[in-house]
Amino acid sequence: MTAIAREGATMLEVADLRHAYDDAHVAIDRLSFDVQAGEIVSIVGPSGCGKTTLLKAIAGLIKFTEGSVRLHGQDIRDVPGDLAMVFQEYSRSLYPWMRVAQNVALPLRYRDVGSQERQERVDESLSAVGLSDYHERYPWQLSGGMQQRVAIARALAYRPKLLLLDEPFASVDAQTRADLEDLVWTVRWRYRMTMLLVTHDIDESVYLADRVIVLSKSPCRILAEIGVDLPAERDQIATKASPRFVALRSDVARLIRRPVGR
Repeated sequence: MTAIAREGATMLEVADLRHAYDDAHVAIDRLSFDVQAGEIVSIVGPSGCGKTTLLKAIAGLIKFTEGSVRLHGQDIRDVPGDLAMVFQEYSRSLYPWMRVAQNVALPLRYRDVGSQERQERVDESLSAVGLSDYHERYPWQLSGGMQQRVAIARALAYRPKLLLLDEPFASVDAQTRADLEDLVWTVRWRYRMTMLLVTHDIDESVYLADRVIVLSKSPCRILAEIGVDLPAERDQIATKASPRFVALRSDVARLIRRPVGR
């Protein structure tokens, strides 16, 4: 049993997905998996294995070569309206000349949201990430961790059904990373949000997920899907020191580092 009760409905279906940049460079080779509503799934694998390419294919940002990606049973052909993505390079995803509140409200311009509701969403989202007092600041006035919180708040304000996170904490220090991991866990429970997290950090992949999908070296294939049977209440010290966490992260590490051909 995973940490959160499954909603019962399959939200995302990836079937026989293949993507080749050219005849000599196959990035993704026949991947199939699904994500249930309300679930957090981590995708982890060696550097350069195709994790980000996979996420871009799911988000509709690239046209994959073969296979299918379906959200709510509908084929993804462009960027879906109820999907949001948080990138690793938070400094590039925020507009430095716009204040924090304006950055958070930006994607709501493309939704049928009135001015009052837009303000309420901005206020609620910034409160959820601990930035209630930073509406009028500019991104360049904030630390890296705070800028990434703004990026997360912007995704929350959009109210996506599926949130994609592409190595979102790779550019911050260890303590900030731990704080942001706990923020994501809190947000998940508060909004019952479905998330797909790409990360190269093995501990993070286990700590945040209900299930970990381990990918091979490029061209990436699925080596294993590992259920994370940790308690719903997670703590950076107690959880990561528990025998079960240590066993799970060892299983993931062993798969990633096993010799080619095994």
